[in-house]
Amino acid sequence: MKSSAVRRTTAKTVLAAAVAAALALTGCAKTEDDAAGDTSSSASGDTGQVVATPGAGSGATCTVEQFGGAKTDLATATVGFSQSEKEANPFRIAETASIKAEAESRGVKLLTANAQSQFSKQISDVQDLIAKGADLLVIAPLNSDGWGPVLRAAAARKIPIVTVDRKINAAPCKDYVSFIGSDFIEQGKRAADRMIEATGGKGEVAILLGAAGNNVTTERTKGFKDRIEAEAPGLRVVFEQTGEFAREKGQQVTEQLIQSNPDITGIYAENDEMGLGAVNALKGAGKKPGAVKIVTVDGTRNAVQGIVDGWISGVIESNPRFGPLAFDTLDAFTKGEDVAQDIVIQDSAYTEENAKSGLGKAY
Repeated sequence: MKSSAVRRTTAKTVLAAAVAAALALTGCAKTEDDAAGDTSSSASGDTGQVVATPGAGSGATCTVEQFGGAKTDLATATVGFSQSEKEANPFRIAETASIKAEAESRGVKLLTANAQSQFSKQISDVQDLIAKGADLLVIAPLNSDGWGPVLRAAAARKIPIVTVDRKINAAPCKDYVSFIGSDFIEQGKRAADRMIEATGGKGEVAILLGAAGNNVTTERTKGFKDRIEAEAPGLRVVFEQTGEFAREKGQQVTEQLIQSNPDITGIYAENDEMGLGAVNALKGAGKKPGAVKIVTVDGTRNAVQGIVDGWISGVIESNPRFGPLAFDTLDAFTKGEDVAQDIVIQDSAYTEENAKSGLGKAY
């Protein structure tokens, strides 16, 4: 595990690369509780995020002056972090651990809240963080819409907001400062490439959709379907139903799927948890490993182990270790520096060739 100083240097380097890319484009401007509380794990270590180069997105930047705020010292500020979902999902465990670890390493006061997958609670959570004195906010949004009450409350106090892993439908550098996350359309395309390779480009495929109401589900679906249509006309999407990004729901939906279509060729699960639920359903139906090709998105250890065991054909990574990059974004912004409005991270992938050696990187 790298020291906190090295991690901060690495994050600053990639943040600077993202800003430089934007300027070049624009010419300007054990148990759940144990895991969630563990800030010493690899969640914020040498498997941290790297900004994609060249950066994706609009290339637009934001400064505290454009935002209408005032310069401040991050070291003396209070940061509020709003987590969207209960930390039973490994992605959320790693995400929260990374934020906590980075705040601790910098000596920054951190206030946290968990919406437990209830959007109304997340809105009230963030309002409460503001009332408790948060100077800056990092939000992992449950939904993309419906943030009006929070944005108005934050705007009244000129509180900068950075969103991670999902976008909110609002105006960058006005309602919020930056979004940090993956290129979800590209993730869908890469999942489709892996599905085409696994199936030979022929057969019938089902999609276990993520939760409705956020850009991750919409974009991962679009990327996958567009690529299949363009590259594999012999591979047809015949089933789409939400598994709500949850393992139990993914299992239930797959059980229904294999009753109605027992000869399904492949399943694209828009996160690992749903994919693992699909594996459970296939085991329960007496299917053998590899009989149905499964491709997922996230990069959790259990899903990567699923590749090693023959149940999963590929996993497209979505790196949840946002702590260093989120805090470096806030630090640069509060000092008056330009930060990119869209900071797109670089994700890897796991296949049969690298799954066993990559288990240590998975979360």
